[in-house]
Amino acid sequence: MWSNSDPVAQTEPRTFIEQARRAQIVGVAIDTIAEVGYAQASLARIAERAGISKGVIAYHFAGKEDLIREVAAEVLSRAEQFMRPRISARSGGPAVLREYVESNLAFMAAYRNHMVAIVEIARGARRPDGTPGFDRSSLDAGAAGLAQLLANFQAAGELRADFDPQVMAMAIRAAIDAVPPRLAADPSLDVEHHGRELANLFDLATRNDEKPRRKSRR
Repeated sequence: MWSNSDPVAQTEPRTFIEQARRAQIVGVAIDTIAEVGYAQASLARIAERAGISKGVIAYHFAGKEDLIREVAAEVLSRAEQFMRPRISARSGGPAVLREYVESNLAFMAAYRNHMVAIVEIARGARRPDGTPGFDRSSLDAGAAGLAQLLANFQAAGELRADFDPQVMAMAIRAAIDAVPPRLAADPSLDVEHHGRELANLFDLATRNDEKPRRKSRR
């Protein structure tokens, strides 16, 4: 994602207190960005909300870009911790795919500010050269992993064999990724309902309805 320009952070282990302070600042940054937007979430405003001086943030982070990198990493890590156990607990193509979709949406419902913050960062973060500051490589890798998962279930005969797993994975991710911007605009959005509907949609799109034929007895 963003490069970490803090050489001390790379070469010296952080103490428990430093880790706790960094986590606090990241958490406050998420809530601030979700409330006022990326552009208005200055380091001074984040510091005020955290009840610390701006210098404390400067001690732990090389600047706003460095802090935003940690915010994005926190959101992605939290999402993985939330979803992975739920998905791993399922077996069989249809059940795993349903849980994949529903757990994504359940995370959004449980961590609304995290998702709104990511939307704001994706919209507003820019590097000095004007290019987007949010690196989608982790999301793209997730889509590639989903495509491989679908292909594996196709090979096992658990999902319909005649769809393109890459196209299906792209469609699933696009449908899921369309929800956070709506959630940012409408706090009352029933995210879990959307999760069930999307899970039903992609279950129908991938279901293998062919039943094993029984041999006739003479």
